[in-house]
Amino acid sequence: MSLSPDDVKRIARLARIEIDDSQALASQSQLNSIFDLIATMQAVDTQGIAPMAHAQEVYQRLRADSVTETDHHAAFQAIAPAVENGLYLVPKVIE
Repeated sequence: MSLSPDDVKRIARLARIEIDDSQALASQSQLNSIFDLIATMQAVDTQGIAPMAHAQEVYQRLRADSVTETDHHAAFQAIAPAVENGLYLVPKVIE
């Protein structure tokens, strides 16, 4: 696909961008090179190739999902000023 300077000016007008003739020619060459790159990439046969999340096979090392700390819930509730049914009671601040 190749764009003409008129196509570039029309696209710029639709995007509400004001460009002159020299800018349209520069944009035309840049856009055409992008379209050429896309056409080259689409020409590559990718049948049978699985999608990848990363270019290299890297994996994040994860630790075992296990509890490492003891439960201090009862000790914290014992020193709280007001507790009811395992919940901390706080004063009402919104009237």
